[in-house]
Amino acid sequence: MRINQFIAHAGVSSRRKAEDLIKSGQVKVNGSKLTDLTYQVTGNDLVEVNGQQLRNEEYVYFMLNKPRGVISAVTDDKGRPTVVGILAGVKERIYPVGRLDWDTSGLLLLTNDGDFANYMTHPSHQIDKTYIAKVEGYATKENLRPLTLGMKIEGQKISPARYKIIRTDKSKNASIVELTIHEGHNHQVKDMFETLGLPVQKLSRIAFGNLNLDGVPAGKYRELTRKEVKELINLAK
Repeated sequence: MRINQFIAHAGVSSRRKAEDLIKSGQVKVNGSKLTDLTYQVTGNDLVEVNGQQLRNEEYVYFMLNKPRGVISAVTDDKGRPTVVGILAGVKERIYPVGRLDWDTSGLLLLTNDGDFANYMTHPSHQIDKTYIAKVEGYATKENLRPLTLGMKIEGQKISPARYKIIRTDKSKNASIVELTIHEGHNHQVKDMFETLGLPVQKLSRIAFGNLNLDGVPAGKYRELTRKEVKELINLAK
């Protein structure tokens, strides 16, 4: 197995980031710093990243219903709760696939499979992600039309999205809107509504590709089936 694949399989990083670790001298094989990006790892090799010995783990895939106030990270230097902390009983070294803001709840994937993570997060793979947003303001077909045409946010072109107005309340000056996108830029959904003059007050991701949160309460998780993983990969391809 090629070294970058071995590192990704161990749950440390994606294959691409594994190459960066090698280039920066953070990877040793049998006690010596590795410089060959094409090195093939055998069963007798001892591989270390920053002094930590790696073992070739089985790939695992989880879906978490992330609560608000939890960081999409493995650890946090400020001591805040993390998504990996919720899955503390999982023995593999998993990490979140992409991220949800600390104040955003909903469906988040975690895995130790770097290739899978890349498939799920790269915009070119166009996997649908659906959100429910409570926004300040009165949502109408007219003021939401730019969502379906493609928008520019901070000079960056955003692909057309799909929306559904769930509920509006003129007396409270608030609306509930379902939005489906296939990209995942930082704060994208919040920025899209902000650009329309409808700032987000509350946000939750309710679906990712073929997955939804049925049967998974807030703060709980479950392992994906092989069929679900295969369907997600097929969507990405």
